[in-house]
Amino acid sequence: MLRTGAAALAVGAAVPLGLADTAWGAPTLSVDASADASASPSVGTAPSARLTLPAPTGPYPVGMVPLHLRDTSRPDPAAGPGRFRELMATVWYPARSADADAYPLAPWMTDGALRAFLADTGFALDPSLAPLTSGHQGAPVHRTGHRLPVVLFSHGSGSHRADHTVIAQELAGHGYAVVTVDHTYDAFTEFPDGTVSTPSDTVPVYPRDHAADARFLLDCVEGLAAGRNPDVDGRALPAGLLGGLDPDTVGMFGWSKGGTATALAMGADQRIRAGLAIDGPMIANPAPTTDLDRPFMMMTADFARAVNPAAQTFWTHLRGWRLDVQATGAVHSSYGDNMTLIPQAAKLLGLPDQQVRQMVGTLDPDRGIRIQQAYPLAFFDLHLRHRGHRLLDGPSRVFPEVVFHG
Repeated sequence: MLRTGAAALAVGAAVPLGLADTAWGAPTLSVDASADASASPSVGTAPSARLTLPAPTGPYPVGMVPLHLRDTSRPDPAAGPGRFRELMATVWYPARSADADAYPLAPWMTDGALRAFLADTGFALDPSLAPLTSGHQGAPVHRTGHRLPVVLFSHGSGSHRADHTVIAQELAGHGYAVVTVDHTYDAFTEFPDGTVSTPSDTVPVYPRDHAADARFLLDCVEGLAAGRNPDVDGRALPAGLLGGLDPDTVGMFGWSKGGTATALAMGADQRIRAGLAIDGPMIANPAPTTDLDRPFMMMTADFARAVNPAAQTFWTHLRGWRLDVQATGAVHSSYGDNMTLIPQAAKLLGLPDQQVRQMVGTLDPDRGIRIQQAYPLAFFDLHLRHRGHRLLDGPSRVFPEVVFHG
């Protein structure tokens, strides 16, 4: 079941994306850069058929491959004796231009996970209307002689690894390998044998469990860099992926509980060189209070430092480069694919504009998507690639909605 309300926030969780309306009898749908103002297509209009995601703005087409992973260092008591924690992940990466179009575009979520998600939330949307991504499944990796910098992603409570696909494929289109993961028992996920796992009320998953999953992903990244295939089932990987990742150039971002997990993972693992929390509550037991001397950025809304003492306390433990920005008009669910998918779904379902604003705030959807494409990319470019971005120097005339908090 999805966790909602004050009880969820108290443990650092968050309402996943959704279309909250008493008429639906369920909490919402968790359909949880370049600073070029003309880069993204309109995202607020209703599609003629399926929902759509905005295309990434980078110079490379995007490839993707799912991975079935098993962490043999962590037993899974819920799965039975002798069983270990299993995860589904996706690697997004720049694809080779000459070959990408020969590979099919991947769906936003697998069919089994999507159907479970829609059934659990009570959201009456035809699964066939779910969007496709820009990721060409299995396409060869674009190689330039340099290994790809890596960014990990951790989702929010009761959500799934697709909920920030816009950011993941934006980074991939600009030359990053992005590894997203479903945090089993806190996610809607489908394994290769068709088994579907949903968020559990009986198996607690805390921000530190998300962080432990991220550290395991780092081990898998190191394996891929060394030429080892971590997929449990031994499925073939895209050409160029083995040996193509740089385990010494790794960043991480997360939304909501995943933002808290990003702070925790950085505090526990020096391999993560830069972290971005997207409206992370920074609430955990114990709280993320380790001093960090590596770059950290916060993109806030409901959990801004001015109203969230936990975030303010965390801020005081940032000893290196730090930045706190907030998009005017954004709410917690404004960040992520919600910003584009909810307005489209609302038009299909005839939901009033007032309800949409309650779900994703008053920030214009087009502007919100472009902010999500621009600021994470600028942050990781600066701190993983050492490419200067004036976008992070202060308020921008291109993005006047983004406020810098000192």
